[in-house]
Amino acid sequence: MLAAAAGAAAGEAAGEAAISWLGGRNDRPEPHPPIDEVWVLPVMEACNAGRPFHIETHVTNGDRTLGARVAGELALHRSQNPTAYPGSVTLRFKGIAGQSFGAFAVSGMILELEGLANDFVGKGLSGGELILRATGRAAADSANHTLLGNVALYGATGGSLFSAGRAGERFAVRNSGALAIVEGVGDHGCEYKTGGLAVVLGATGINFGAGMTGGLAWVYDQEGKFLANGLYHRGFLQPQTWDELTGDARQSIHQHVQRHREKTASWRAKALLRNWEREAVKFVRLTPRAQA
Repeated sequence: MLAAAAGAAAGEAAGEAAISWLGGRNDRPEPHPPIDEVWVLPVMEACNAGRPFHIETHVTNGDRTLGARVAGELALHRSQNPTAYPGSVTLRFKGIAGQSFGAFAVSGMILELEGLANDFVGKGLSGGELILRATGRAAADSANHTLLGNVALYGATGGSLFSAGRAGERFAVRNSGALAIVEGVGDHGCEYKTGGLAVVLGATGINFGAGMTGGLAWVYDQEGKFLANGLYHRGFLQPQTWDELTGDARQSIHQHVQRHREKTASWRAKALLRNWEREAVKFVRLTPRAQA
């Protein structure tokens, strides 16, 4: 009986400890309120007055989901006032952005970042424009530096992303409508992509385009390893080399590289355009076999 009583007491103590732990497990420490919370009112005031809104600020990796709060208010405003001024919002940041930078940004929103961003950049992007630029020595060698983390543009439906630097793994996974131009990606790029356009101005990892059933992708195969080493998923993608492309296709990739240079001042884009006749032949276009 003593053993049973001791066991019961221990069980009650363990239960109390478990309850105490569960009670606090979802308390996420916040050093300050989300910085974009204070932008909502002035953004909507500017929108109602028919004028653009602009702000510049420093960010840290504790600043997560930057822009999503504003995007939600703009989307709600547009749904309730379809003929009113839709709003124009430009947010410029310097520093290191936390997870989900630019998530759910809608048309009329431009988010520019000088620095680095964590995972899930542009998650659910819905029409906004994201521009990432390197700083310091990385800006002079952008294609060899990573600016944003994994799983960028997850589930994006529209908008654009320009990054003067590399992205991590699973870039543009489940993208269904966004334009994305980066200067290199890790493994599993464009996984399950169903639409949109991805332009990779640099090296990729393995398994590019696995499950990709829509949209298009371009890869600058500088060293010939992308095709030679089979870094793309042959079951889903049909590659076309420069000699196999039409004049319109060739012109389109030139325009994308030019636009990337204008948006980001990219070192890689400048070098490609300066030596276009020599470098253009290294581009490969990838079309889903269901569309080829």
